[in-house]
Amino acid sequence: MKILSIILAIMISLNTASAAFVEGLEDFPIPDGLEQIENAGLNFGNESIRLVEIYMESHSLKFAEIVHFYKDTLPQLGWKLVKKYSDRIVFEREGEVAEIKKESTNPLIVSLSLKSKK
Repeated sequence: MKILSIILAIMISLNTASAAFVEGLEDFPIPDGLEQIENAGLNFGNESIRLVEIYMESHSLKFAEIVHFYKDTLPQLGWKLVKKYSDRIVFEREGEVAEIKKESTNPLIVSLSLKSKK
């Protein structure tokens, strides 16, 4: 499944021009216009559990555009949308949960948390 995810990520990146990926998460794309904030977040993991939290910033996108990007892109990488609220969306895949949440609007700050379900 990991190889399939990588292949799909490459295909998506080719289709979304210069799409970047979250540092440390080779199969979690970042839409154009949204940038990962360096040194803001955490990354912890071992053989049985993983916890990643990062923050991204945009001066040009609205949160609805980010939601649209992830609703279209993540299912192609095996993620299933399980909850949608006005300020966050939640996906699940293979024992992991990803939450994308609006933290502030001016500028737009978005957090991404990825954690094991266990």
